[in-house]
Amino acid sequence: MSDVMSERHFEAPGPGSWNLDAVHFPRPVTRYWTEIHPAAGGRGFDEFTAYYGLLLGMRHAYVNGFMYASMKPAAPEEVPARFARAEEVWERKLWREQLREWDETFKPASIRTHRELQSVDPAALSDESLAAHLYRCCEHHREMIYQHMRFTGAATIALGDLLAHVGDWTGLAPAELLSMMRGSAPVSAGASGELAAMIAAFADDPDARALLFSNQAPEDILSQLQALDTDAGGAVSAYLELTGYRLLDGFDIAGRYALEMPDVLLRAIRAAVQSDEAESAEFDVDARIAEIRAMVPAEHAEEFDELLGEARLMYRIRDERGVFSDIWASGIMRRAVIGAGQRLADRGQIDEAEHLIDAGFEEMTALLSGTGGPSAEELAQRHRWRTTHTAKDAPQFLGEPPQPPPDLSGLPPAVARVMRASGITSASMFIPSMLAHEGRTLRGLAASGGVYEGPARRVAGPSEFNRIVRGDVLVTECTSEAFNILLPLLGALVTDSGGVLSHPAIVAREYGIPGVVGTRNATDQIADGARVRVDGDSGSVTVLD
Repeated sequence: MSDVMSERHFEAPGPGSWNLDAVHFPRPVTRYWTEIHPAAGGRGFDEFTAYYGLLLGMRHAYVNGFMYASMKPAAPEEVPARFARAEEVWERKLWREQLREWDETFKPASIRTHRELQSVDPAALSDESLAAHLYRCCEHHREMIYQHMRFTGAATIALGDLLAHVGDWTGLAPAELLSMMRGSAPVSAGASGELAAMIAAFADDPDARALLFSNQAPEDILSQLQALDTDAGGAVSAYLELTGYRLLDGFDIAGRYALEMPDVLLRAIRAAVQSDEAESAEFDVDARIAEIRAMVPAEHAEEFDELLGEARLMYRIRDERGVFSDIWASGIMRRAVIGAGQRLADRGQIDEAEHLIDAGFEEMTALLSGTGGPSAEELAQRHRWRTTHTAKDAPQFLGEPPQPPPDLSGLPPAVARVMRASGITSASMFIPSMLAHEGRTLRGLAASGGVYEGPARRVAGPSEFNRIVRGDVLVTECTSEAFNILLPLLGALVTDSGGVLSHPAIVAREYGIPGVVGTRNATDQIADGARVRVDGDSGSVTVLD
């Protein structure tokens, strides 16, 4: 731990054992995020656990900007109802009811509000109107954080049940079984109707395509494309309306939304157009499913088909609930905060517009109204500290020693089954590889198959995404599902944190690039620009020079 970090106290925020979440939050978060996330996320998580009859909940807290989580048991008086609810989970396939809710109500309502809020130009508002806009964006952001967590069970229970049963029948690990999910979550590869329409429009419009690949400034190219009175112009506008204000990575407003980085956004669009034109070998998911099915005892073949069907049906909501909930809302909130920050910087109240990101919400509005708030020096110090540390600087555990997973053997079958399904998916999200590295070869988890050699691009966070060029091997702490917009640029993906169900593993698998996750320290071991060989089948990364 660095000297600066050792001066900060890391004390457990409550009783029990608290585990650092470096998968979702590989870097410290802003004060604003620590204010809004625990209550909103906790509300959604509590609804998720009650809905599926789980006997455990979770508490979230921030210590020096680092997120820690602690499991909590269900209240004793709730246990009988949860036993009964677990029976309903399997009888009624309750995840299907949530999928209908998501598709018919929550997702479309979220998108409508996202579009409404992002249509507002913060620069055109008075101080009073901007403060009101900040409030509306913040309240929407809270609701989207809640929504993300509310649908956790829909994203995990059917999949975890598949991994549990088929793992028992075949002896295959989750990493091997997850290959059967390929193609069932198009959003994880950045797919959308808007992207497909844009690619088709460029294929039919040589002039628009020439502009896309011209040597003008990226922001000028994007602006001119949107202004075209053609199908291509309309398609680009629709695509940017869908993706432009979504974060490129992470969940906190410290990230960057796509339109803030026109260079990398333009290169990703170019790569998507070129990738669509190129012929590539397709992964044969049907052949992989048949191979695994052949390993299942005959008496379980029909059950295997049912489990697989449910898991593939639900798999897309794993990333959709982030992409269409808090990741988009966070980008919209960031835009409003940066707008206010630019106004304050122009007045000399703060040093840089970006520094307002490190204020709490009430501090933001106080600064904007001139009624108080932190000094420019204080905000600059917060910003400097947050941007120069990572989760590697924080203790992995706080409080009591970590507890072993609960013993499920004495529970009624239905609740034991739902607890096991949830436990397997949780472990597959967070637990990295425990294998020792060997010389110039690092050992991680085989997240997405294939082998690729290319230059390593060591990226410390979203602000450095403009350094990525097509064919790079991204080496980073971790990524969120928001990163899918930039996948066309990558040859392979390597992370320090995460398991085979972490977001980088999902997006790499869905897009079809080799991926190795959970290496623990690839960002320390691989120099920027080094040539590496990523073997997504064996889970190894070798430094070649």
